[in-house]
Amino acid sequence: MMIYTQPIPAFDDNYIWVIHNQRHAVVVDPGDAAPVLKYLNQAGLQLDAILITHHHADHVGGNVELLAQFDAPIYGPALERIPMMTHPLREGDRVHLPLLGLQFNVLDIPGHTSGHIGYYGANSLFCGDTLFGCGCGRLFEGTATQMHASLSKLAALPDDTQVYCAHEYTLGNIRFAKAVDPNNPVLAQRETQDQQSRAQNHPTLPSTIAWEKATNPFLRCSEPAIIEAASNHAGRTLSDTTDIFAALRDWKNRFQ
Repeated sequence: MMIYTQPIPAFDDNYIWVIHNQRHAVVVDPGDAAPVLKYLNQAGLQLDAILITHHHADHVGGNVELLAQFDAPIYGPALERIPMMTHPLREGDRVHLPLLGLQFNVLDIPGHTSGHIGYYGANSLFCGDTLFGCGCGRLFEGTATQMHASLSKLAALPDDTQVYCAHEYTLGNIRFAKAVDPNNPVLAQRETQDQQSRAQNHPTLPSTIAWEKATNPFLRCSEPAIIEAASNHAGRTLSDTTDIFAALRDWKNRFQ
């Protein structure tokens, strides 16, 4: 049976991902229950599980209302307080979804929050707010060292891995990436493609790990052009990739 992954827009720029086989569904990071319930009801889907990447309200706000309608387990990070969580997870754990024929491996990817996790399986990565299209999450609770390590872990996944993050930030991130890496021809190609997608009101996601490694400056901290740009921003020569990442993240925080 075919598996489909559908983005449900929520709030200003969130995506709530629904993974389904036209009968059974799993929802990732349901910050708002209303659009999820509308989609499930219209598609005639039974909600079998909820997967949470981190505790921010725009990722967990729909949990209680969804459980009022469906008897579904909630999987989430063991190190964070998640409303209604039934299955706390750490790296090395696996999530089995037999009615969909899917299994996800859990990855610890802190940085945006202290206990952030991701779900990897079936050639797909659900990474919440750690890795974005051509960007990465802000360091609200973690450190640059943690986030750089988390991104390096994700970059080591197979190149054809489909990347499902939780926000439509790609075009804004590309603007920053062009300031850092203006001579990258693949980045220019990506901008054209993603502009066309948004002009047609289509998501820029999923991305791929290969696409991110070729265009996302936060995954390219060992590239000479990125090292030079980060050093210029910092006003000193940088060589350690964590320092380069930290300089890029500081630059992005201030970027207009």
